[in-house]
This record gives sequence, C-alpha cells and structure tokens, in this order.
Amino acid sequence: MRRVPIAERPNWRQLADEYGFSYAMPDGQKYWDESVCYQFTLREIEDDLEEATSEMVALCGELAGRAVRDEAYLKRLAIPESFWSFIETSWNRSDMSLYGRFDFVYGGNGPAKLLEFNADTPTSAYEAAVFQWLWLEDRIATGKLPGSADQFNSLHDKLIARFKAFPRFGTPFHMTAFSSELEDRKTVEYLADCAREAGHQVKLIDIADIGRDGLNQFVDDENRPIQRIFKLYPWEWLIHEPFGAAIPQARTTWIEPAWKMLLSTKAILPELWKIAPGHPNLLEAYHEGDPAASALARDHVAKPIFSREGANVEIKRAGVTVAFPEGPYDQVPRVLQALAPDAVFDGMRPVIGSWIVDTEPAGIGIREDKGLVTGNLSRFVPHAIID
Repeated sequence: MRRVPIAERPNWRQLADEYGFSYAMPDGQKYWDESVCYQFTLREIEDDLEEATSEMVALCGELAGRAVRDEAYLKRLAIPESFWSFIETSWNRSDMSLYGRFDFVYGGNGPAKLLEFNADTPTSAYEAAVFQWLWLEDRIATGKLPGSADQFNSLHDKLIARFKAFPRFGTPFHMTAFSSELEDRKTVEYLADCAREAGHQVKLIDIADIGRDGLNQFVDDENRPIQRIFKLYPWEWLIHEPFGAAIPQARTTWIEPAWKMLLSTKAILPELWKIAPGHPNLLEAYHEGDPAASALARDHVAKPIFSREGANVEIKRAGVTVAFPEGPYDQVPRVLQALAPDAVFDGMRPVIGSWIVDTEPAGIGIREDKGLVTGNLSRFVPHAIID
C-alpha cells in the first residue's frame, strides 16, 4: 500500500458537474481529491481487506442472531423494548438488506482493524462506485496508470443486481432522505438510478413529506400507499419521531430492514469483542463503565453509540485528550475502544470504507485526513490495484 502523487485530470470539476457529483467541492472546499491515489497489491486487497470484510460480515451475523432473542443484548444495544418484537419478526422473515460499509484502519503492514460498521445509512456510495471507477479508466487511457491497473470495485454492478432481487410491486419503490442535505439527497438519487436500471419504478420523496392515512398507513405526497421504502435516515432517529410508534403496525417494508437496528450502533463493538476476543480484525472494546475497560489503560477512543461524521469522538493518549470534535451526541452512552495502530502516509491518515451489498464484499472507498478523527470534511481519494 502506497500513497502516490498523480496528475489531476484538467477537466475533473467539469466531469463532476456532468455526472451529478455536485458535492465534490462543497462550499468551495475539495472533498474529492485526485492529486494523489492509494495503490495496493492484489494480495493486500484479497487477503487483508476483502477477507477482513467477509470475517466481519460473519461476526455481525452471529451477533444479530444472538441478540434478536436476548433481552440483555437488546438492552445493551439501546433498542427500545417496544421494537423488540418488530425486530425479531424482521429477522425471522429474513427481510432484505441492501448494503453497508465497514470502516477499517489499514496501512499495508498488518491486519485491517475495524473502527465501526455503517450498517444502516452509509454515504459516499456514488464516489466509491462510479466516480473513482471513471477516474481509473481515464488515468489508464491517458497512460498515467498502467493498462493492467485495476480497482477493488464491483459496487455499482452489485447494487443493480441486488435491486433486481427485490420483488416488483404494483406501487413505486419509494426512496427518501432529507432533501436539504445535499450528500444524502445525491446518494439516494444514485441508488434510485440503480433501482431503475434494475427495472423498478421509483418515487423520490423528502422524508418530511411522508404522511399517514386514515388507516394509519404510510403514504407519499400524492396520498399513495408506501408499500416499500428505502430510507437514508437512521433507525435511531426514525423510531423516536412522532409517528415512530406506528411503524411496527404499518404495512410498509423498510430498507434497511428493522433487524439492522441490531447492528447500526457502535454498541456492537464490545459485543463483537466478547464473541471473538483477540480477533485480528477487531480492536479491544468495552461499554463505558464496564470494569473490564481498565484493560485499555490510558490509551483509548470513547465513541457515542449513535453519532455521525466523527462528532463527539474522544481520543486519549496517555490519559490526555488529543482529539474531541464537538457535536450533538454528548449525552449519548459511549463505548471505549483501543487505539488503532497508526497508518500515516505523508502526514495523512486514511480510513478504508469496505462496502458490502447484501453480505458480499463489493469494493472500497478511502477517506483521509490530517487529523485523528475522520469527519465531514475529510477528503475522498481514489485507489488502484497495481502489481
């Protein structure tokens, strides 16, 4: 694994506009950065990243299977009791999942270490699936990369194939997010394109425009029943909305499914460690307040079990706080996790997002930052496989 400077395409901003990648330069700041790329060997991809992803899929499946019928697990995962039966039914029914993203620290000289699992509402799908693939093709075509260069990236094709597996109903495949959040809206628009390519009729709707009819069923802004909906909106927010209590009784099918609540919390980190202590792809982790957490001594990361974009993540070295981005999650329960081994390239710290579609590894996207915490402004950098 290497971080390698490479010439930018002179027209990449124009291409971003043409392809709908409108958040490549949010507020004039560069989010997409192709002045460098990360280069991997095929062995690093297959043995260290793809295999680690498959290992985490299996462990998370084991955790969900244990937790769904165990009140002690459900309480530790901070799931409201009123949703336990709903989640169990979703799990027993094998409600279909679309995708997820494991975030790893990896530097090419040891096993990839899991930071967290974005099981419910991962973003950066478009740039990982499409725009970095276009970058690879362009760089090969202009001789900036060898003709044999490749990418760990089957995300686009697998998303389309997964959408083809969803049954077609007589009603539209609804998809929703907060339209005011540009990245969320564009992510849903991209997934809607994948669904259309798979043969579905799609209806995009702002989450604020979802309503209920006289039978307490969910309807769209044209008062049509919502039979199935993909939501880029976290379950932990959804169930606490004023209409949240109506969700288990409604006939709407949700994607991601209700059983993903078992995994869409950082509270899974200590639970995974209990299941597989010492696993090479896990970092030691405990619930805050657990006496066993003393094993982490004075070097650890404290993470709110529900948070986004690195907010309120506290990093301590030798007992001293060295990073603590502000955010709205300061009253949320936390887990403590061992510090990951340093992976620093030219002063930058990459985090590798390893995508799954259903349960299959589907490719990677890389965010990097000079800081210790990957946040909203961390840059997305493309990658290539070059042996």
